[in-house]
Amino acid sequence: MEQPVISVRGATASLGSRPVLRGIDLSVRRGEVVALLGANGSGKSTAVRAIVGQVPLTGGELELFGTPKRRFRDWSRIGYVPQRTTAAAGVPATVREVVSAGRLARTKLGPTRRADREAVVKALELVGMADRLKDSVNALSGGQHQRVLIARALAVEPELLIMDEPMAGVDLASQEVLANALREEVARGTTVLLVLHELGPLEPLIDRAVVLRDGCVVHDGPPPEAVGQHALPGHDHVHPHAGPAAEPTRTGLLS
Repeated sequence: MEQPVISVRGATASLGSRPVLRGIDLSVRRGEVVALLGANGSGKSTAVRAIVGQVPLTGGELELFGTPKRRFRDWSRIGYVPQRTTAAAGVPATVREVVSAGRLARTKLGPTRRADREAVVKALELVGMADRLKDSVNALSGGQHQRVLIARALAVEPELLIMDEPMAGVDLASQEVLANALREEVARGTTVLLVLHELGPLEPLIDRAVVLRDGCVVHDGPPPEAVGQHALPGHDHVHPHAGPAAEPTRTGLLS
């Protein structure tokens, strides 16, 4: 049986003195699209940040492509889109320069090749931003800026794409563009792990939903069941076809 692309077993993690992950198990197989859902503070973002090495685990095991995380070095196989922030505001860079940074894992800081330039243009075409490659990122709207960050991750031509709330604060038109880009990535066999606060236009692409509550997995299975059983007061994901009693979406920086 083929090794999972991501294998997390009994993972624990803390932020300061506060436990955030309390022994979660998570497995993502090659070609799967898995959504990580849950209320703010449930551990979603901490889980993906632990997977990409930004948060240390205090216990448990993590493997990427069958290799223990401590020995994993082939980061060019992974594209990562963090939560969108204003941290990049004021940086004097063009759209092309930001997206080209996504190729650094492949070029190893060497000279830019034709394949690198073509990958950058292709990634920008996927997110509908090829006509803005010479523009300053400071001239972009929030939705356009998010498209550029996703293009940066796609430029590495990843086998595994990890995205932390890619639709948060993005207008509906940009959501549809990003959903189409993701659909093309999935069609070429990319494995995807998404942190979402609602399924939205991505719902048809999702194979499994994993719901976290208080740092524990409370559901791992079909997305409609996940939302139907766990879209309760205190949770921030809402099924797009839910009735009027559904709680409105909330956002937060720490989840």
